[in-house]
Amino acid sequence: MGALAATHGSAKAATVSTLPKEVKMHVGCQSGGTSIENLEFKARHGVFNIDGGMPKSIKGVGWDLDDSLAKREACEKYGISLDAYHLPLTSAGIDRVDYPNMMLGKSPERDREIEIIQQMIQVAAKTGVHLLNYNTTILPVLRTGRTIDPKRGNASYSTWNYEEAVKRGMDQEKTVADNVSSDQMFERITYVLDRIMPVAKEYKVKLANHIADPPTPEGYRGITRWNSPDVFAGIKRFSQLYDNEYHGFNFCIGSIAEGLKDPKNEIIPIIKWVGERNQIFNIHLRNIKGGWNNFQEVYPDNGDMNFLHVVRALRDVGFSGMVMPDHVPKHAAESKGNPQAFAFSYGYIKGLIQAVSDEAQS
Repeated sequence: MGALAATHGSAKAATVSTLPKEVKMHVGCQSGGTSIENLEFKARHGVFNIDGGMPKSIKGVGWDLDDSLAKREACEKYGISLDAYHLPLTSAGIDRVDYPNMMLGKSPERDREIEIIQQMIQVAAKTGVHLLNYNTTILPVLRTGRTIDPKRGNASYSTWNYEEAVKRGMDQEKTVADNVSSDQMFERITYVLDRIMPVAKEYKVKLANHIADPPTPEGYRGITRWNSPDVFAGIKRFSQLYDNEYHGFNFCIGSIAEGLKDPKNEIIPIIKWVGERNQIFNIHLRNIKGGWNNFQEVYPDNGDMNFLHVVRALRDVGFSGMVMPDHVPKHAAESKGNPQAFAFSYGYIKGLIQAVSDEAQS
């Protein structure tokens, strides 16, 4: 564990019964950036809190503060709050990211990358952005294809089937990282966080990690992901690396469900466990059909999880951030970015939040 490591059972953990039922969450989104077209689209659909993506980068330095401030100003014209950015620690896979050495564990190259991340944290804070979402992965997001649903107008769902991946030999495709165990992944994660967490604390910026998508069997393509093969155990281990208010999760309901055999019933205790520790910083509200090793990403209303129960659980642990769609179904009739599916998802999320808010007041 890192130098700031905490023991199990933090004294800061609260019980659900002591938390207020007031609804503090709001619909948000991370797609589209801060163009006029996208900001008007968000405002038309009642989305007034966003993750603005990333400011422009200055090679070898980090983010451009002037561009970051311009993004905030653009949002404010539409009454939109720029609540978060994404660090360039992404889910694209180690062979495609701009800063690979942190997750490769390669020194001294990773130390220079860490300095750049530290600068990005400072730029975010100077812009008034106090949440940074990030990923700690080697493999990219894994899928085996798409599934057409004739019952939903021939919508196309992103699909993962582990047996199909093995049949195609996809499990044999190594990355430049070769073989990496979960313990090695945690060593690399703590090496990075030990060096950026003090900056995050100084500038009061929360760091929200997204679990690897999807959780996979041990050693898939040579990699045992830090949240695999037991997704809840991985979440607990990551949670307990640090005991401070700036260490937590970009809590992707869909990706967590992908590692469960019974998502509908297993997701609620995970929300409660993490939420009681005040470590849920952002929500990706993505529904699936299926679970461990075999699932499809579907609309929020036609998956196996009951999102009314999910949003109610978020209310009960006092979650106060953005609830956002991230992956949505596709259709040939849609334009780039799938605006119809996103619009449907925004309205659905707003309806859920209103429902649990009315419950709390009754």
